Amino acid sequence: MEERQYDLIFICRPDTPEADIDKVVTTLEHAATEKGGKIEKTEKWGRKRMAYRVQRLREGFYVYMVVRSAHGEVVKELERRLKVADAVMKYLTVRVDEELKRQEKLKRHREKRAARRPRKTAAAPGVPAGPGSEQATATP
Repeated sequence: MEERQYDLIFICRPDTPEADIDKVVTTLEHAATEKGGKIEKTEKWGRKRMAYRVQRLREGFYVYMVVRSAHGEVVKELERRLKVADAVMKYLTVRVDEELKRQEKLKRHREKRAARRPRKTAAAPGVPAGPGSEQATATP
């Protein structure tokens, strides 16, 4: 089975201490490695204003993670742990490897078409470029 890539974003309550957020992140990292996955990147985006109220709050502390795994159980376990964490208000997991494959395929297709296309060459000075571009000459 091939490895899949997921983007995981979760929002913690804005009044949560930094130490508690770090604790949630380390718990997720440990759970992922236990189930055979790995967390490639973790970014703390910080406190941001949300588009609408969640649990009567207008702000939240955002954390972004990139998870790689060959099994869907890893994502299930991470989401279960996020659901029971008191500090976490919302979370979202998105599988992105299919979209990355699609983009690579389109890129290869574009490069192949560009290689097939004939290149236009610049005409030397004094030589007509081709039909329809004859130089006008004065007739007596």
